[in-house]
Amino acid sequence: MAERRVVITGMGVVTPVGNDLETFWSNLRNGVSGIRTIDAFDTSGYDCKIGGQVRDFDPKPFFNNPKDVRRTDRFTHLAMAAAKKAMADSGIDISNLKQPDRFGVIVSTGIGGLKTLQDQLKILLTKGPGRNSPFTIPMLISNMAGGVISMEFGLRGPNLCIVTACATSNNAIGESWRIIKSMSEGSGVVVVEELEHARQRDAKIYCVITGYGVSADAYHMTAPPPDGEGAARAMKLALEHAHVSPEQVDYINAHATSTDIGDLCETRAIKEIFGEHAYKVSISATKSMTGHLLGGAGGIEMAACALAIRDSIIPPTINFENPGEECDLDYTPKVAREKKVRVALNNSFGFGGHNATLVAAAFEE
Repeated sequence: MAERRVVITGMGVVTPVGNDLETFWSNLRNGVSGIRTIDAFDTSGYDCKIGGQVRDFDPKPFFNNPKDVRRTDRFTHLAMAAAKKAMADSGIDISNLKQPDRFGVIVSTGIGGLKTLQDQLKILLTKGPGRNSPFTIPMLISNMAGGVISMEFGLRGPNLCIVTACATSNNAIGESWRIIKSMSEGSGVVVVEELEHARQRDAKIYCVITGYGVSADAYHMTAPPPDGEGAARAMKLALEHAHVSPEQVDYINAHATSTDIGDLCETRAIKEIFGEHAYKVSISATKSMTGHLLGGAGGIEMAACALAIRDSIIPPTINFENPGEECDLDYTPKVAREKKVRVALNNSFGFGGHNATLVAAAFEE
């Protein structure tokens, strides 16, 4: 049996730099920062008063039942909005699905319903347990976003929630890839399909997911090993799955959280895997514009990779002033660059030593 090819046919984003795909991409290309003064809550007791906040967002239009908005946490609101946008972008006709039992949902979060936890704990301590919402647990558990999305669309296939800190989105997309390799169709913030299924419905194809690498550092709760060995292994496995050599990679969307140890270790890992080509490949940190979405980071960064392939544009790393020790690669400082992108690599690394790398390539018949 020929190996199935897995493609992205729809994408949806809700981010600090735009709540629709083209606004998001336009702002990334133009180096627009989404980091501003936080007004979603009172920051007077905090040293840091800035962050990447999603603005001008109303969850109500994205739910068929208005009561579900009150019964779900903000992380589920954001996930549902992204899923609705991705499904619309894909052109899939839900009412015409022939096999809803084989249409899965893998949507995850790095933490879950933190706002619900905070609000309900305050009620518990000030008003007593009798005043707590009966929806407290369903609102805060991490798997609820995927569950609600499956109910909204009537999708009865595999439904998983993967929680691997900041590597969460890449693991979710990667596991969708793995399932489709041996099953049929998956959905999330990006719509992932088997190629022949996409062809049969004449879908537009952003890119092909060709490789997925996952590893564990087994080293420290919050710090990577100094040589970046775990990250290097994830990249190596992803490239091997994709049957791609390091020299064929045009763009790396780095995890790049702007921490001294993290950026240094990722740079060392890139040098370990790419050798001399590490100095030729274009790299950027789109978190410099969006901030760190934790579990959601890999999802929007996968969208950035797909759009970089589509438009032959490398998004920039803004506010890049003082490179850290040994950080001497091409991080696309300050402004975007035109460049043909045939193969892109998306890195996500999470607390607990979770590493996940995806490889996307331009679609060719």
